[in-house]
Amino acid sequence: MNIVAPESLILWTTIIFIILLILLRKFAWKPILGAVRTRETSINDALAAAEKAKLEMENLHADNEKLLQEARAEREAMMKEAREIKTKMIADAKEDAKAEADKMVAHAQAAIVSEKKAAIAEMKQTVASLSLEIAEKVVKHELSDSDSQLKLVNEMLGDAKLN
Repeated sequence: MNIVAPESLILWTTIIFIILLILLRKFAWKPILGAVRTRETSINDALAAAEKAKLEMENLHADNEKLLQEARAEREAMMKEAREIKTKMIADAKEDAKAEADKMVAHAQAAIVSEKKAAIAEMKQTVASLSLEIAEKVVKHELSDSDSQLKLVNEMLGDAKLN
């Protein structure tokens, strides 16, 4: 039996191990490290893209919120303007109606005054006409008798002296 000295075994094991390390480094480590680096780069790129997408989503969300707030503010402004227009239209309509009513009342009052004057004038004329008819009938009746005529003349002379 041929026994190999342990020193030479250690030497040959070390040499084989170094050769194995060199071969592994040349053929295995570089491709493995390259693949790991490529994978790390792609993961970092994916993380950066995800962060960028997250920022874009936050920006879009902020923009959407801003647009919603602007739309709400615009809607409120439009509603306020519509309420103001409604209030103004109601006030204008009330004012126009009041002016028209005042005009109608003034016209009616003028018509009443005019009708009253016409009625009074007609009543005066009717009273005067009736008075003349009555006086005419009374005078005819009184003056038909000569004693009555003398009595009337004496009464008139008596009234004339007193005045």
